[in-house]
Amino acid sequence: MAENKTQQTDESVAKFLEAVEPEQKREDAKAVCAMMERLSGHPPKMWGPAIVGFGSYHYKYDSGREGDFLLTGFSPRKSAISLYIMDGYQDRGEILSRLGKYKTGKSCLYVNKLSDIDLEVLEELILDSLAYMRATYDTT
Repeated sequence: MAENKTQQTDESVAKFLEAVEPEQKREDAKAVCAMMERLSGHPPKMWGPAIVGFGSYHYKYDSGREGDFLLTGFSPRKSAISLYIMDGYQDRGEILSRLGKYKTGKSCLYVNKLSDIDLEVLEELILDSLAYMRATYDTT
């Protein structure tokens, strides 16, 4: 069975964040990093070349495929900051209605800049996701 393409690495999170451009995105990325570390209780680790993750969980699909992935994390991409809310957005309409300007994918929340959103609401969203993941999966 194939392994996940995105694996945890020993690369430096600080070095990665210092290279983020432009400066405002770098500052936003550092703020998200500090927030996720505080909320998750896990230190930041690089996952692949461009994702900063916090903690991990083990999954196993009905097909037999299984693996480990980050519990929560983010990536300061060129177009937006991608925030990984691993259990998705089901039943989160009320929280999202208070967040501000964002877009979503399956497990990603895309934010252009932190000033576009309410950071207290983002914290609530992350905490809600972490609680769900910890109740559902074997997490570290």
